[in-house]
Amino acid sequence: MKFREELLNIKPYVPGKPIEEVKRELGLSDVIKLASNENPLGPSPLGVAAAVEATSKLNYYPDGACFELKEELSKRLEVDSSQVILGNGSDEIIKLLAETFLYPGDEVIVGKHTFGEYEFAAKLMGGKLIVIEPKDWREDLAAMSDAVTSRTRLVFVGNPNNPLGTAVKRREVDAFLAKLPEDAILVLDEAYREYVTDPDYPESIEYIKAGKNVVALRTFSKIYGLAGLRVGYGIAKAELISALSRAREPFNVNSLAQAAARAALADSGHIAESKRINEEGKAYLYREFERLGLAYLPTEANFILVQVGRSSAEVFRKLMALGVIVRTGDIFGLPDFIRVSIGLPAENRRFISALCEILN
Repeated sequence: MKFREELLNIKPYVPGKPIEEVKRELGLSDVIKLASNENPLGPSPLGVAAAVEATSKLNYYPDGACFELKEELSKRLEVDSSQVILGNGSDEIIKLLAETFLYPGDEVIVGKHTFGEYEFAAKLMGGKLIVIEPKDWREDLAAMSDAVTSRTRLVFVGNPNNPLGTAVKRREVDAFLAKLPEDAILVLDEAYREYVTDPDYPESIEYIKAGKNVVALRTFSKIYGLAGLRVGYGIAKAELISALSRAREPFNVNSLAQAAARAALADSGHIAESKRINEEGKAYLYREFERLGLAYLPTEANFILVQVGRSSAEVFRKLMALGVIVRTGDIFGLPDFIRVSIGLPAENRRFISALCEILN
C-alpha cells in the first residue's frame, strides 16, 4: 500500500499525559495536571450552561457557518464577519493555512522552539521548513525577515510563544511587515493573548484593518476553559478568509462548542478571575524558582519554562510518580527545561514541593 512520502517526514504530535492514564499506570489516586496550559478554574460556568441547553437539539446538524458566534466575534473585534473564520480549535486553521497556500517546495518560516503544529502543517503539504534561532529567548523577527525569499508563503510567530512564554513587540512586527512581500503571510498565533500584560504587545487587528497580509489566530481553549470542545478562530482580511473557507470542512465546529463559546465570551467574571489566578500563581512560582536557584523565562502566558539543570524526561518521570504532570522541554529542543502550567494555589504549592523533593 502506498501513501504520501511527506508523511514520513512528520513527527506525530505528542499530547500531554491525561490524568486517568497516569492514575492507572502508577496506581495513584490523586494526580494534578500542569502540562497542557489549560485553565485551572475550569470552563466558564455560562459556557457550561449554554452547552447543556444545546444538548436538546443534538438531532440537528450544527450551523455550518457558525453565524451567531461569528457575528458576536466580529462585533467585539470591530471587524466584518467576512474577516472571521471558525475552526475545530485554532489547530485546524493552522492546517487550513497550509492546505490553502502551500505548494510543494514552498517555504514556511518558524522559530526553533515553538508549537509543533506549524511544522506538521507545513510538512504535510510538502513545504520546506526554515527554522530561525530565537534572540534573547524571543522570536527573532529581524532574522525571520532576512530569511524571507520569493518562495516564502507563511511565517508563523507564536505571540506569546509556546513554550517560551515570551512575546514580540509592536515595533518588531511593524518593521517585519514593512518588508514582507505581497505573496507571503504573517500568522500571529495569539492563543494566550488574554493573559498578556506587556503594554508594547502588538494589536494584530490594526494590521488586518490596514489591509496587511496578517492572520491572527485565537482560541477558546485557554482563558475561556473550553479546550475539550475545540473552538478556535482566525481573523484576516476578507480575501484571505474566503480562500481558507474553501478548504474548510462543513460542520467543523459542533453545536455544543458554538453555544458554549458564545456564552463564554460574555462571562467577564470568569475571565477576570482567570487572569487574577494566573498573575498570583505566576508571582508565586517566580519567587519559588528564585529561592531554588532555578533559571526561568518571565512569561506573558499561563505557563512558565524553567531550567531544571538535568534531563527534563527524568524530572518529568519523577514528578509524575509524585502525581504531578508537567511537559518536558525536549520535545521543543530544550532538553534541560520543563514547562509547567500555572495552576490553582494548592496545585502550584504541590508542584514546588514535588520539585524540591526531586532536586534535593
